[in-house]
Amino acid sequence: MNIFKLLTLPTVALVLNACGGAPTETQDVTLGGKIQCQQYLGLPHNWLKQPEAGMVKIPGGTFQIGNNQSYPEERALYKSERIVTDFWMDATEVSNAQFESFVQATGYITEAETQGEAAVFITPQGQVKELAWWSLVKGAFWKKPWGPNASRQILPNEPVRMITLKDAIAYADWLGHELPTEEQWEYAAKGFTQARDVSADLEHIDANVWQGEFPYQNDNKDGFTDVAPVGCFKANAFGLYDMIGNVWEYTNSPFTGTHDDHMGMHQLKSEEAPVFNQYTIKGGSFLCASNYCMRYRASARHSQEADLGISHVGFRTVKKIK
Repeated sequence: MNIFKLLTLPTVALVLNACGGAPTETQDVTLGGKIQCQQYLGLPHNWLKQPEAGMVKIPGGTFQIGNNQSYPEERALYKSERIVTDFWMDATEVSNAQFESFVQATGYITEAETQGEAAVFITPQGQVKELAWWSLVKGAFWKKPWGPNASRQILPNEPVRMITLKDAIAYADWLGHELPTEEQWEYAAKGFTQARDVSADLEHIDANVWQGEFPYQNDNKDGFTDVAPVGCFKANAFGLYDMIGNVWEYTNSPFTGTHDDHMGMHQLKSEEAPVFNQYTIKGGSFLCASNYCMRYRASARHSQEADLGISHVGFRTVKKIK
């Protein structure tokens, strides 16, 4: 029997904007296309009623971590085979609506709000030095990811951003979840394949990444010049959406170099303060292009400052199976 046919993709519920407005009757839909994702308003079916609402059960197994043919930090020359046990994982990146429900329930204030600023991507109008397209914008935080004066408003079905590692752990802890380890995340992104990598298909456009000459020209072939609502593209073999592109996603693994350098360090607990300031993010984002940051791949990895809210980083959570 084809194991792919045994997978049941999670359904999600349609509700009125969780960032303001009363709920209405729910309607189950399956994500995986631009019409469906636009209709989805950000809260999974049975949200806060069922412990694994919006999650997919990932069967454990072995896989080859890293990619020895790409960026140096992805290399795993000595211990490439990793073992992962069964776990639950969010089918989508955590949405603004989900994070809003956390804030409403707990009164949580994010680090970007406390710091009074966050890093915002701004398309340059002419030639600039590398990384000059980033600006620390006063008043930018998860509800105002383009800054306080931007006309664009967040949508409840978009992935939450401007979130630090501490913020993500707080949200996960509230649900009794955790952030994934790098091994869990990469295994999940690779699906059932034993290939060393899985990449976005730039020809058939199956992920929200940059098309054109980054950072000056965005051809917008995927229909999104910025972040896309979760679930606009087909799920992978495990039933997970947007593992590649859209926003980078936090893991609970410190970033210390190649896989051979750290061999998978300890997972941060919710009550611990980060020992390292650089943590591993995975999957690439809407800012990854063929001419810059070709990290729209499952094996791709990058370091992220743990206490910096930024335009292109979000997260999803996992849950242990006891």
